[in-house]
Formats: sequence, structure tokens, C-alpha cells
Amino acid sequence: MKPRHKRAAIVVGVLAAVGVAVGLVLNAFNSNLVFFYTPTQIAAKEAPSGRTFRVGGLVQAGSVVREGVTVRFVVTDTAQNVPVRYDGVLPDLFKEGKGVVAQGQLGSDGVFTAREVLAKHDENYMPPEAADALQRADKAKAKIASTLNEGGKK
Repeated sequence: MKPRHKRAAIVVGVLAAVGVAVGLVLNAFNSNLVFFYTPTQIAAKEAPSGRTFRVGGLVQAGSVVREGVTVRFVVTDTAQNVPVRYDGVLPDLFKEGKGVVAQGQLGSDGVFTAREVLAKHDENYMPPEAADALQRADKAKAKIASTLNEGGKK
């Protein structure tokens, strides 16, 4: 084999190895990527089925039911609700009416099975995505209410 052919084979081999390495890194990154969805987005079927994602909002008042180590509660963005089931010990700051983010999968029955539950850590903190979702839901409710009120005045 000529030296020029050897160099070309080495260059092709290095490029192939780099391509395989980049492919493996991107695959690992994609499989570990976890997106955030609001209850409204979940109700609109925007959330992936059979894939891990996060849902965030407020724990609906009166929705927490404890059955041994299983806890059932409802996450709301004031427009839509998502029932959540979690097996394990909840964080100390978990309370009704407070912000929460749960990571897990949505079942075919519409119940979100959480593997991890995170509660806000102080009075002023809420995940930015959850805060934005609550603001959008409140604006949508206000718009619907004003439309209904205007319709009733005519």
C-alpha cells in the first residue's frame, strides 16, 4: 500500500471514530433530556406518552390522599388538573396550595406516576416554567370571564 493510501485510510478511520463518538454522545443526551409540561399542555395531549417528563404547578387544596407509602394528589395550573401518584416519602416542604414539580411518566389512565417530587424551597421560589404556566392560565381564565361578562351585558 502506498503511503498516500495509508494516510487516507487513517483519516477515514479517524473521521469514522469521531462520527461514532458524536452519535453516542447525542444519543445519551437525548435519552436523558427531560422536558417540563404544564397540566394544560398535558390535557391538550402535548406531553409524550411512555417517556419521562416533568409536570409542575400547585398542589390542589384537599387533594392529598395518603395510603401507606403511596400518596395521591392533584397538580393544577388553575386551568387544568393532573392526578399524580407517588410511592415514597414526600419532601418536608410539600403542602397543599404550594408549588411542586414531579418527574415521571403519564399512564394510559391519565394518572401521572411520579418517581421524584420536588417542593419549593422557600416562600419566594417557584420554578420559572410553573410560574409562567400559572400566569398564562390566570390570563386565559380572565379573558374567558370578561368575554362571558360582555356577552351577558348585551
